[in-house]
Amino acid sequence: MIIDYHTHHARCGHAEGQLEEYVQQAIELEMDQLGLSDHMPLIHVNPQTYYPEMAMPMDELPRYVEECLLLKERYKGQIDIRIGLEGDYIEGYEEMIEQIVKDYPWDYVIGSVHFLGEWDITDYRQTQGWEGKNPFEVYRQYYDAVQKAAATGFYDIMGHLDVIKRFGYGPGPEHTADVIALENAALAAVARSGVAMELNASGLSKACEEMFPSRRMLEEAIKLGIPLTLGSDAHQPMKLGEHLDQARALLSELGVRELATFRNRKREMVLWNMEETMYNKDKHEL
Repeated sequence: MIIDYHTHHARCGHAEGQLEEYVQQAIELEMDQLGLSDHMPLIHVNPQTYYPEMAMPMDELPRYVEECLLLKERYKGQIDIRIGLEGDYIEGYEEMIEQIVKDYPWDYVIGSVHFLGEWDITDYRQTQGWEGKNPFEVYRQYYDAVQKAAATGFYDIMGHLDVIKRFGYGPGPEHTADVIALENAALAAVARSGVAMELNASGLSKACEEMFPSRRMLEEAIKLGIPLTLGSDAHQPMKLGEHLDQARALLSELGVRELATFRNRKREMVLWNMEETMYNKDKHEL
């Protein structure tokens, strides 16, 4: 079972490649399931005055879903396409988020925290946001938002749970125990909510050089019984599946034998075999 549930496309503005290019690449990689999961439109800032190329315009959302449905039918029998959305959690905008989640026929919705207020902590253009701030307080605010996101019931998968570490900013070693407490509280909230969590391999290509979440957090998630799925967070067709061989190897090492998949917002746990799901690296590197 080869899956990738976290992908982005040209429509969002900061990724490359059309949806159909991702589908064709997934078929080339012999994937069993491909999740299309572009970013939710911006709802709490004015797209005209905010940083450009952050997410699809609101009027593109129905077109995105229509294209996903068309591709799902066109490639039926070649690959199983699942229609998803990466839905930001933004405190104070829960009603708008819930409406977007309810209005479309999603197979799954990824819940991710990118924004602390109007600051996108995952945007390389906004790293100046750390200036003058107490890093531990930023971490506390971030993980508080993760807990609140998990409790909403809007999401099926919690995305890149410790993405706050992406650019290498964070509290000093004197706060290690405090950060672990924040991480564990967030994981406990995910477990209470009953939603799944992704192992997002894209962190291996970021300044943090570590998957989201870290091995320590992943081990804690497994102890808590949190269902797991996989995502490359690809922003280019040729990046599809990137580093997922390492992600699967880690899951295998930690004894994970099932992956969470989704259809019509219902979770389906599937068995997978490490030897059968290794990518053909020659093919992947073309």
